[in-house]
Amino acid sequence: MRFNHVANRLDAKHFETIVDLFIQQLGFVELRRTEGVIWMRQPGANIDLQFCQSVETRRDEDKRRSQVSFLSETPRQALEDLAAWLRQRGLEANVGAYSDREFYLDVPEALVDFVIEAMRPELADYPVTV
Repeated sequence: MRFNHVANRLDAKHFETIVDLFIQQLGFVELRRTEGVIWMRQPGANIDLQFCQSVETRRDEDKRRSQVSFLSETPRQALEDLAAWLRQRGLEANVGAYSDREFYLDVPEALVDFVIEAMRPELADYPVTV
C-alpha cells in the first residue's frame, strides 16, 4: 500500500469557509468534491488533505494533539494572519503555542478533531533519507 491522504472533520456550517481558507490563503487546489467531502492538495506537496462535513456538536477535548501541520520561517505570524482572516469572516480563532518554535491555530466552531499547526522548518529536518 502507498500513503494517499489524511482526512479531518469540519463543522458543516463552516465547511466552505475553512475550504476557502486553505484555497485562498494557503494555495491548495481542489482535486475532487462529492456531497460533503473535498480532496485538496497544496502544489509541491506529495500528500492530499480530505475534509469531511460533520454535524458533531462535541469537540475533541484533546484535539490539539491532532494537527494539519505546515512549515514556516515565521510560524506564529503565519497563524496570526490566518486567524485574522477567519475573524473577518465571523469565526473565533485562537493561536497558541506548544513551544517557541511550534504553534497552533484553533477555530473551535469549525475544526472538529484537529488544529492547524505551524512550526519552524528545522523541526522537520530529519536525519533520514527516504
